[in-house]
Amino acid sequence: MDPEVLERIAARREELDGLEEQLVKQLSEVRAERDELAVAERVRQRMSEQLADERTEAGAPVVQVAVGRCGWSRTVGRGWLSPHCQRSTSAS
Repeated sequence: MDPEVLERIAARREELDGLEEQLVKQLSEVRAERDELAVAERVRQRMSEQLADERTEAGAPVVQVAVGRCGWSRTVGRGWLSPHCQRSTSAS
């Protein structure tokens, strides 16, 4: 076989080996992040259930509270609010 062809084959094999290493590393990172997201989803679900149980047990009135400038809102019982916020919500 022609030496030039053998060199090209060897060079291409080296390129593919490097690409394979990068992809294996990237796949490992993707799987790790996916696992972290699964844990976060389970924690969020558990916390959501606990909050719902606490609200039910407490029988506290529920209010909507804006969180930060991003406009998120979270439903919480009035007992979770600072005294100042409790006075503000009872006035409305």
